[in-house]
Amino acid sequence: MDIHQIEVALNSPNSNDRLKALTELRQYSPEVAVPLLTTKLQDPEFLVRSFVAMGLGKKQTEASFSALLDLMKWDRDPNVRAEAANSLSLFGQIATSHLVLAFQQDENWLLRRSILAALMDMEYPEALFDVCICGLVDKDLTVKGSAIDGLSLLAGSGKQNDALQQLLALIDAEPWLIRWRVARALRKFDEPQARDALNRLKQDEDHRVVGAALESLI
Repeated sequence: MDIHQIEVALNSPNSNDRLKALTELRQYSPEVAVPLLTTKLQDPEFLVRSFVAMGLGKKQTEASFSALLDLMKWDRDPNVRAEAANSLSLFGQIATSHLVLAFQQDENWLLRRSILAALMDMEYPEALFDVCICGLVDKDLTVKGSAIDGLSLLAGSGKQNDALQQLLALIDAEPWLIRWRVARALRKFDEPQARDALNRLKQDEDHRVVGAALESLI
């Protein structure tokens, strides 16, 4: 599609036409694509706004960064906010403080898991540690479990000891799933404290936790 066709499709009442136009913008430069992408920031369809977020992450300019921040902070749909967070992470270090702040302020589980996953793929241990600490007190067990997984990735980093202490504090957590996650996470830490904790967990009342602890001790 040429630019005129894309502009016409972006204004179509049919959301499929708008989605196709957004996809076509991938082959255009940021200077051409970003202004057109940002015309759909308020589109009534969340899927269209999600495509906008994806597109903006691939066309990195000051304008696309600013637009993604707005989507992550203010969009009414958590799917869009999560997609915006994913795209912001592609900007690297400049995005980390914004991702941490969004994690702390927005309690939606999908956004939080998206930010955790993004930071796990980035090499900024302090930012990852900050969101993991916040995630550990989340009521959603999937977020809490992802935070535990994130702490395990800090083994060998400058936040290793801090991460280990957080994991050790969870070995008596009530949900078996949390103790199981901790048992799996501790295998990454070559420290006497981690081995002592695993030896305790292999006496756990839940056989799944015992199995994870034994596997980590091998």
